Amino acid sequence: MVQFVKKFWQEEEGVTAIEYGLIAALIAVVIIGSVTFVGDNLNKVFKYIADKLAATTA
Repeated sequence: MVQFVKKFWQEEEGVTAIEYGLIAALIAVVIIGSVTFVGDNLNKVFKYIADKLAATTA
């Protein structure tokens, strides 16, 4: 039993997989946040342009 616990603590393959998973999750969160932020601002820009075009044609 003691040997199993020592071997378990020395095992690094699982730790590496977990680290890669956490990095991928962090990257996904950053991408989702960026797309949401840019999407909201882009919508405001298009609305501003549409309002200006409507004002000049009226």
